[in-house]
Amino acid sequence: MSVKSKEKSLAISAPNFQTAEFVIEGTSPFVQNKFSQKAQEEMKAKHTAGSTAKKDKKKQPKDFQALYEGAKHVSNQGWCGIPAPAFRNAMISACRTVGFTMTHAKLGVFVDADGFDKHDRTPLVKIFEGEPTYLEIPVRVANGEPDIRPRPCWDPGWKAKVRIKFDADMFTLEDIANLLMRVGQQVGIGEGRPDSKKSAGMGWGLFKIADGNGRKK
Repeated sequence: MSVKSKEKSLAISAPNFQTAEFVIEGTSPFVQNKFSQKAQEEMKAKHTAGSTAKKDKKKQPKDFQALYEGAKHVSNQGWCGIPAPAFRNAMISACRTVGFTMTHAKLGVFVDADGFDKHDRTPLVKIFEGEPTYLEIPVRVANGEPDIRPRPCWDPGWKAKVRIKFDADMFTLEDIANLLMRVGQQVGIGEGRPDSKKSAGMGWGLFKIADGNGRKK
């Protein structure tokens, strides 16, 4: 008696990515904090110095204006932007509100960049309306001591154009629009956002979709 083995085939379809474009408008302040190039250089110098780093070290006066400028994400072209990964991470986080598997969303949602940070090459989404103002925030550092940190702040009304590339076999255009709306109302972006890992936030970084429900590109 002969036994014939059944052949199994697996059909894998080609990626079906589409891009949707949304204009968003801030409904609360957007506050930014970048790990500045100066801080990176100081850290590098400390590691290079090794065990001699703390010997006879004097505390230098704090340059608040320089810290404020260093907290901005500035592109090679000179405009300020929001890290594109901030939107992607926020959309993935928002999947929890509707029971969609976050690990699946990581494979199906991406945000196109308008440019890159001139220092660390972070992909950026351009803020095309609104100018940053100087803001001082009281904080407590790791050892519990109070400190003051200057930050760039965009008042409500700031605008950006977000281009989202998504797997159309996983999401519809309406899904993406609704997910971005949940980001704008429940998750937020930047410092003090409701979905902050360290606190319940300040209600900053919220926005609405200002240009309809988005359109495919």
